[in-house]
Amino acid sequence: MRIQPADMIDRLPTQFFATLVAKVNKVIAQGHDVINLGQGNPDLPTPPHIIEELQAQAAQPLHHKYPPFQGRVELKQAVAHWYKQEFDVDLDPEEEVAILFGSKTGLVEICQVLMNAGDVALVPDPGYPDYWSGVAVVNGRMVMMPLKAENDFLPDYSQLSQADLDRAKLMFLNYPNNPTAVNAPLEFYEETIRFARKHEIVVCHDFAYGAISYDGKKPVSFMQVPGAKEVGVEFYTLSKTYNMAGWRVGAMVGNRELVRLINLIQDHYFVSLFGAVQMAAAKAMTDSQQCVRDLVAVYESRRNALYSNLHGIGWQAPPSQGSFFAWLPVPSGFTSVEFSDLLLEKAHVVVAPGNGFGPTGEGYVRAALLSNEERLAEAVQRIERLGLFTKTNKSEAIWPHYHTNGVWLFSSRIKIILIIDR
Repeated sequence: MRIQPADMIDRLPTQFFATLVAKVNKVIAQGHDVINLGQGNPDLPTPPHIIEELQAQAAQPLHHKYPPFQGRVELKQAVAHWYKQEFDVDLDPEEEVAILFGSKTGLVEICQVLMNAGDVALVPDPGYPDYWSGVAVVNGRMVMMPLKAENDFLPDYSQLSQADLDRAKLMFLNYPNNPTAVNAPLEFYEETIRFARKHEIVVCHDFAYGAISYDGKKPVSFMQVPGAKEVGVEFYTLSKTYNMAGWRVGAMVGNRELVRLINLIQDHYFVSLFGAVQMAAAKAMTDSQQCVRDLVAVYESRRNALYSNLHGIGWQAPPSQGSFFAWLPVPSGFTSVEFSDLLLEKAHVVVAPGNGFGPTGEGYVRAALLSNEERLAEAVQRIERLGLFTKTNKSEAIWPHYHTNGVWLFSSRIKIILIIDR
């Protein structure tokens, strides 16, 4: 019998990271020591107190039955507690919080509950490739919003055509941003809310890296901004904050009607998450957040080490403001794929080519801060041996250590880095 797949299967984009993994595995199979900075898979374990809670809850017979279809009230309350504690945002646990099988699932589902064939989704370019998947599933059309360095990697809404705006149903945003590693200011979200109201476009803010920001600066939650609940939702995940990527726990918060719609479609897909996982997730969000502060300090130390070494070999780039990525310009004469292939084949260092995140990502590669400082330094040393960069002198290569009472000022055009004490 011949199996004929649905048209939707043919519309799905090529899984960018699956292709990258295949290349990496080939080099590893040849016996090489590969330093993998190409994927966003946290390298540190889930904190012990969360694991202990899972172990205790898994023994409870209550959780051996089907959980409530729309999630346990304890986890919804924990999400609301976390938003209040971290961002002073008030959420109704029952009507403004939806529990997700990881935020990635919700990013696909939001397209299914809002878009019809031919409707437009405004998508950041570069951006997380799985935004494309949800649009493809519903046979929608993507309109890319270029994120350029000269605009601080924020979209310029004035460049969107009226024809596209007339068909746009939703817009994806993501700050701290993957892959560009920048944060967005409050004023940008205020502009976004005015724009969304005017054109009746639902804002879907992906806040996956909302706990990871540097130099003493806290990211802005979209939900903090007056009017946000009227026009959209925010997606959050425990994957990055608590090193729980394999646990598949996320939430969507905000607009009540959108929460109702997501819950409705999930009623047809799932019977919610294993109850013990939900209770452990609630423990993570309501217990001490010292483990999160410790994790961010680790990433900040790694960031400082990476950029110090990069600048030392002459590879200049502004340091990451948030997330656990670095967004690095490709040397002249290479495409992003050519450069990343060269690093893999000759230096056995994995980075993700920027064009895998969208056409505007061409000219960059993304590196992850998911190896220890020694391995990050070794990766840079291997790259230096390729002779692609002109080594700077020491005065140009200085990268100051973490400074809790200061502000980094940097420029990609002039090689000067200053600390200003407050």
